[in-house]
Amino acid sequence: MTTPDELDDRYGRTPSRRRRLVAALAIGVGAVAAGAIAWGAVSNVLDDVDVETVAFDVVDEHSVSLSFQVAAPTGRDIACALEARDPDHGVVGWKIVEYPASTQHTIAVREVIPTLAEATTGFVNSCWVT
Repeated sequence: MTTPDELDDRYGRTPSRRRRLVAALAIGVGAVAAGAIAWGAVSNVLDDVDVETVAFDVVDEHSVSLSFQVAAPTGRDIACALEARDPDHGVVGWKIVEYPASTQHTIAVREVIPTLAEATTGFVNSCWVT
């Protein structure tokens, strides 16, 4: 059986210029797309902030004390949203706190959240790089 390559050699056919250009463009677009996807995945991981609530204490009917640890990229400012909730899971207090860049990867923090009514729990809703 004769292969297409043997037929091309026999009759002197070569791939057209247009076909080569289309192939080169397709490879280039694919490489750029793969690079963009890889950068998107890596850049999201570089700004990850992990938080762990250590303890909370209902101080009185107008405040909750919250202790937590934040693991964030060194040298980056971060902010955290803190919440206090009542027995029906309604938000009775919240606070946004900002922390300056640190040379340590993990920091321990204690904050007091002011409340409108007596809370039963306090926690960190989320933290992010600012």
